[in-house]
Amino acid sequence: MNTIALVGNPNSGKTTLFNALTGSNQHVGNWPGVTVEKKEGVLKFNEKIYNIVDLPGTYSLGAFSEDEIVARDYILKGNPNVVINVVDATNIERNLYLTTQLLEMGAKVVVALNMIDEAKERNIKFDIKALSEKLGAPVIPTVASKRKGIEELIKQSIELIEKDIDFKANISYGENIDKEVEKLKGFLNNKDLEYPSQWIAIKLLEGDKYIYELVNKDENVNSSNEFKNVIHNIKNNTEDYELEIVDKRYEFVSNIADLTVTLPDEAEETITDKIDKVLTHKWLGLPIFALIMLIVFQLTFTVGEDLFGELMGRGIEILSEIIENLLIIINSPSWIISFVTEGIIGGVGAVVEFVPLIVVLYMLMGFLEDSGYMARAAYVMDNIMRALGLQGKTFISMIVGFGCNVPGIMSTRTLENKKDRMIAILINPFMSCGAKLPIYLVFIAAFFPNNGGLVLFFLYLLGIVVALLMGKIFSKTLFKGESSYFIMELPPYRLPTLRNVLRNMWDNVSGFLKRAGTTIFAVVTVLWVLAMLPLGVEPYGQSSILGQIGLFIAPIFRPAGFGTWQAAVGLFSGIAAKEAVIATLGMVYAGVSQGAELVSTIQEVFTPLTAASFMVMTLLYIPCAATIGTIKKETNSYKWAIFTVVYTFAIGWLGAVLVFQIGSLLGFS
Repeated sequence: MNTIALVGNPNSGKTTLFNALTGSNQHVGNWPGVTVEKKEGVLKFNEKIYNIVDLPGTYSLGAFSEDEIVARDYILKGNPNVVINVVDATNIERNLYLTTQLLEMGAKVVVALNMIDEAKERNIKFDIKALSEKLGAPVIPTVASKRKGIEELIKQSIELIEKDIDFKANISYGENIDKEVEKLKGFLNNKDLEYPSQWIAIKLLEGDKYIYELVNKDENVNSSNEFKNVIHNIKNNTEDYELEIVDKRYEFVSNIADLTVTLPDEAEETITDKIDKVLTHKWLGLPIFALIMLIVFQLTFTVGEDLFGELMGRGIEILSEIIENLLIIINSPSWIISFVTEGIIGGVGAVVEFVPLIVVLYMLMGFLEDSGYMARAAYVMDNIMRALGLQGKTFISMIVGFGCNVPGIMSTRTLENKKDRMIAILINPFMSCGAKLPIYLVFIAAFFPNNGGLVLFFLYLLGIVVALLMGKIFSKTLFKGESSYFIMELPPYRLPTLRNVLRNMWDNVSGFLKRAGTTIFAVVTVLWVLAMLPLGVEPYGQSSILGQIGLFIAPIFRPAGFGTWQAAVGLFSGIAAKEAVIATLGMVYAGVSQGAELVSTIQEVFTPLTAASFMVMTLLYIPCAATIGTIKKETNSYKWAIFTVVYTFAIGWLGAVLVFQIGSLLGFS
């Protein structure tokens, strides 16, 4: 099967184009040996099938991050038949720098000049034919969000697949460097190397450490004394060579832009500029961000709970009754009826009931993301982050952690500084991921139904505050050193595309449902068995194995106000998956199968104060097993995974105890 790779700068519309090409025929995994996300899909065109690979968004193809290494290695060693380079038409000079690097690799490149409609609105004009000739690669204007130009892009890509054409960047790096490139190629030609000799020569001159190591390991290349002398000479001049090569690339791009792109005489103030004067204002930006998030949480409750929550609860109740009656009719053993109604439906059903609220929350977050606002959220947090010794980009990984801590931690790979990356990894578990939502929602419904949005907002805010404080502590103790700074690109505001918002929402909700059907089901099954054994004891009682485990753990939580064995078992199960906390509570409280029943039961065994301390505990304590495993992979160390388990539990316990003890002193119940 022929393969087409997509590569482009962040915010160039690459993912939108990938979705337009593949539709629902796509899947996500990880690249072998690394944690970088791998998106693949299938394109069906004229009765033929093509494999589409969405490479990580990157500004260049160096070796400064895993994203860059994955993208460049796939292009050079993965042998894609064609590379579609997605270029933002409104920022063409910056985007074409990546194009020059692709051409240097000798890849078959088709340039998708994307968001051409926005460029026209800004009165930016292109000579497409001249641009294509100067680059030496076909250029196709597209609007991926509206599927314009897609068919022509596909046809051009297929045409290149069928042609035997050598692509080459027509760039001169100056007489001296050009001579050095040719000299190196003379040594490298006809050698069995992983990469093209022209590209290796350029990377050696740029001082690429990875390529130096690769060449040094190859005896066929490194055996010549003359070659060693050339390499020695290069090492003494690497900095000059690197700067000259970069300058020549930009000069090449600038000359092409001058000849093929017509910009308006005076740059008019765009709608984005006008909105940003308010939303990214030095003093107003942060309060506006807080207000927007408060509105999101309030709408989550208003729409999700009031309109759909009761319907879902009633549906689960009816399903439980139907299944129970069916099992009775077919004379099923009592233990099977108990397992299905009290274990599966009582556990998993208690979690699934809150899917409507999760759907609404991720829909609203998707609208903010697709509109371009979430990038502003990271921008307005930059001053605070730097004051705490962190890099502003760290907040981006924290925002990703709102969906799930696993991709939030994985997204830290874009941080070049090791100190920044380690701190970002260690504080990400404090972000309120979607798996914690059912816990909050049950306790809010039980004790704070009239202020649900406000309580949820403060829980998310508390997670951010604790993460930032721990980041400050880590930067002054475990990871001393200079903090790096970053340049953030703010994409223009756009009307969110319903297709993208729905896809983003479904990715998160489907992951939630898969966990409910796998991890939570497995946890509930094990806990149900423990609650039934040993034979002869009261099911779900203190004398059961589960009850004894809970009684052993419970004293730890007594200072926090919820020292019952049921609460202890619930928190323990949450280490497997946070959704399992509610699933477990739904089961151990006599097999409660509906959220309404669980809420009423919670009201009997908790108080508003202990409910608050329990929610703080679940917000801050040990992350789920998947997150712990990801921390181990990202840090390549069991030490940091174990450290995270220990220190987050300590922070969670301390936070819960403070809430309960201070609340008690103030007279709250």
